[in-house]
Amino acid sequence: MLYRKYRPQKFSEIVGQEHVVKTLQGALESGRIGHAYLFTGSRGTGKTSLARILAKALNCAKFTGKSKDVPCDKCSACVSVNNGNSLDLIEIDAASRTGVDNIRELIDSAMVAAPGGRYKVFLVDEVHMLSKSAFNALLKTLEEPPEHVVFILATTEPHKILPTVLSRVQRFDFKRLNQGQISEKLKMIARKEGINIDDDAIKTIAMSADGALRDAEVALSKVYASANSDKTVTYDDVNEILGLASYKHYPEFINCLLNNDRMGAMDLIQKIYISGVDLENFTGNLVEHIRRVLMAKINPAVLASVNGMNDEETKNILALGQGADSQRLIKMIIGFSNARNEIKHSPVPQLPLELAVIELTSD
Repeated sequence: MLYRKYRPQKFSEIVGQEHVVKTLQGALESGRIGHAYLFTGSRGTGKTSLARILAKALNCAKFTGKSKDVPCDKCSACVSVNNGNSLDLIEIDAASRTGVDNIRELIDSAMVAAPGGRYKVFLVDEVHMLSKSAFNALLKTLEEPPEHVVFILATTEPHKILPTVLSRVQRFDFKRLNQGQISEKLKMIARKEGINIDDDAIKTIAMSADGALRDAEVALSKVYASANSDKTVTYDDVNEILGLASYKHYPEFINCLLNNDRMGAMDLIQKIYISGVDLENFTGNLVEHIRRVLMAKINPAVLASVNGMNDEETKNILALGQGADSQRLIKMIIGFSNARNEIKHSPVPQLPLELAVIELTSD
């Protein structure tokens, strides 16, 4: 998998989380190390990668208590983290170890000095999955942690964590990456791997990832494995391999709705479904497309800040905005947002989309 091969190993390699990196590097340089951190954000944004880099920095041979250029990524402590056999970094998947007994084992381990003689770092992934009793057991150690222990809690759902736990950690919110940031990383990987892929194909993968760099890297791996190595991977190739809808379907579909062409919209849904396109992904991109039309109608200049759009896309969105009513667009966004949530539970995948079309068009 390309995402494993190109996982960041230093702070400088982290993409899109400069606000978090800067703060952590400042703490390492000043020597003001926190005893507990909470990394929160959507999947694939670098929480676990950055946690491992911090763990490396704390036990790096070059770290003296106040160091700037760490981790070195060369000493035995750094290499052991990279290889996954470090005794100073204990990773726990809270999704599978949710009970109070699991946390008590962690607490007992925390009382023992780090084998490397410096910091013992506990990375608890999906920490929101812990039971209430497990959280309460962890709370005491967070209140009075041993000096040699650093906790890094990672979660996609911070609202499920007890307020008493939140009050005892330094919280860092990870941002979704934009298409430009994801595209640049994918281009770098493609260049190093010798993958012949055009810019439109890269942009399509980046857009499909919904802000998650890891998802984009996994998608590139799939494209790389499936594509013909003798020719350049194109936009159409990516759509076919990943089951994505062509960009042209979105303005066509919106035009059907704005013109009350119910049968045209229904036919397009059936066409997309039969072609094997992921309807949940299509609906998510459709909502984003309608949002851009609404934003362009309110203020056309806003399109200049949308990363990755070409001239044809901008022209189509401006044209749609001119002939659309704002309230109608808002109803469409709400209708298809609800439809997307219902697709995964529907016995007929296309049914939520069809019902939304019926509600949004007049006879």
